[in-house]
Amino acid sequence: MANILICDDERDIVSALKIYLSSEGYNLFEAYTGREAIDVVRQHDIHLILMDVMMPEMDGISATAKLREECNVPIILLTAKSEDTDKVLGLNVGADDYITKPFNPVEVLARVRSQLRRYTMLGGMEHKPSRIVIGGIVLDDDAKIVTVDGEAVNLTPMEYNILALLMQHPGRVYSSAQIYEQVWNETALGSESAVAVHIRHLREKIEINPSEPRYLKVVWGLGYKMEPQA
Repeated sequence: MANILICDDERDIVSALKIYLSSEGYNLFEAYTGREAIDVVRQHDIHLILMDVMMPEMDGISATAKLREECNVPIILLTAKSEDTDKVLGLNVGADDYITKPFNPVEVLARVRSQLRRYTMLGGMEHKPSRIVIGGIVLDDDAKIVTVDGEAVNLTPMEYNILALLMQHPGRVYSSAQIYEQVWNETALGSESAVAVHIRHLREKIEINPSEPRYLKVVWGLGYKMEPQA
């Protein structure tokens, strides 16, 4: 069952959301500031976050931006009707959806189910080993370090996330749209060309001969895969 984090500085709202969601059997976690939310995500396997925008210490927008550096779990913002600018800003920094206060319980459950279904379909709730070795590539997901033949390589966050996705499923072909939606955590609407650019940069960093890749293969007309090594 999914683990859901509810983060809002108003305890009555947290309690209300717990009542809505507990009926579905979800495992629920609580936080009351953005910093607390980040700590909970680092300590537990969270699958979805309900995040208030206006909070002390660290607001929901800042917390969302920080979390996007570390994970791709769905984030639904909790906003007031007057916070339209914050809704747009939140979506731009990586939030997946928003719910306007006061809540309609039916809407809350529908949006939570929708985001969890999408996350599950993209493999987000599968167990991922912290250390993956394919040939000479070693990816340590706890330390966020990648080495190739014993030498550390400097990857951008997007390059790292693409490589991690493909290494977690060697031999599986991902289309550009699937990679974009999993890594950028948003719907691919003609933005798949960004994936090709990052794949090219990845090859330059992990392949001896990028024009004849050993690891990161293209399957023409279908997408990309990490070639398993004997």
